[in-house]
Amino acid sequence: MLDVSLLGTGGMMPLPYRWLTSLMLRYNGKSILIDCGEGTQIAMREKGWSPNPIDVICFTHYHADHISGLPGMLLTMGNAERKEPLLLIGPKGLTRTVNALRTIAPELPFEVRLQEITEEEQEFPFEGFRLKAFKVNHSVLCYGYTMTVDRIGRFDRERALEQGIPMKLWSRLQKGEVIEQDGRTYTPDMVLGAPRRGLKVTYCTDTRPVEAIARNGAGSDLMILEGMYGEPEKLAKARENRHMTMYEAARIARAAEVPELWLTHYSPSLTHPEDYLKDVRKIFQNTVAARDGRTVELNFDEE
Repeated sequence: MLDVSLLGTGGMMPLPYRWLTSLMLRYNGKSILIDCGEGTQIAMREKGWSPNPIDVICFTHYHADHISGLPGMLLTMGNAERKEPLLLIGPKGLTRTVNALRTIAPELPFEVRLQEITEEEQEFPFEGFRLKAFKVNHSVLCYGYTMTVDRIGRFDRERALEQGIPMKLWSRLQKGEVIEQDGRTYTPDMVLGAPRRGLKVTYCTDTRPVEAIARNGAGSDLMILEGMYGEPEKLAKARENRHMTMYEAARIARAAEVPELWLTHYSPSLTHPEDYLKDVRKIFQNTVAARDGRTVELNFDEE
């Protein structure tokens, strides 16, 4: 299963009832955080989750509402005596930006590893899942992300027996190993059926609508997009500041043919985003005006 929690839903500045936008993903013992604005670790604590197990932090871009919470997050991890390395992924400028922020968090008991995105679309493979960054259109260099959990085919015991594959090799082949033994090569496809449908989540804020969002988001179980403005008359402002309205986000979700859309990254002036859902749902029915802490557990299809 894949846990998805939208820790905060605010853009630009935190409000008494709304933290800045950040997303937490948990799968198979791994925790991934996307964006870390001011107050992120408080939102995490309100959820009952600890920042210490985070393995990867991804940044969409380097405006303060998406990264200013990093020094405090690092210090909290250090005070919890974390020893494991932490990987940070983000657009060009990551090293310069993180080093500047670490002026107030210079000494940590763990290694901070930095990996800059160098291409318009770039994939980062991990054990059991993949992260993909894709460039969008904001006032600064900005990326959206997908997280994909792949699922191998079902183990076929009868095929393994028919081919005389030693039983002691079965689990290793299921894990994707290629094994050479006694002059014979054993490959995973000898014991596995066709790959099954996995899980996928797409997250994108701070952008004008671009083709890359729907294309990369296609096949997602959940799409999370900014709905900076709900007022139709603010379309011109959205264009000027390179943000999206709720209606534009809904059109992207419709084009990507996803089952569900969560809106996030609201303007501070947008105090009741749910007020606009009636018209938004005329474009894409299964749209949710997400609130802080909204969480879902995504599970593989039963097969």
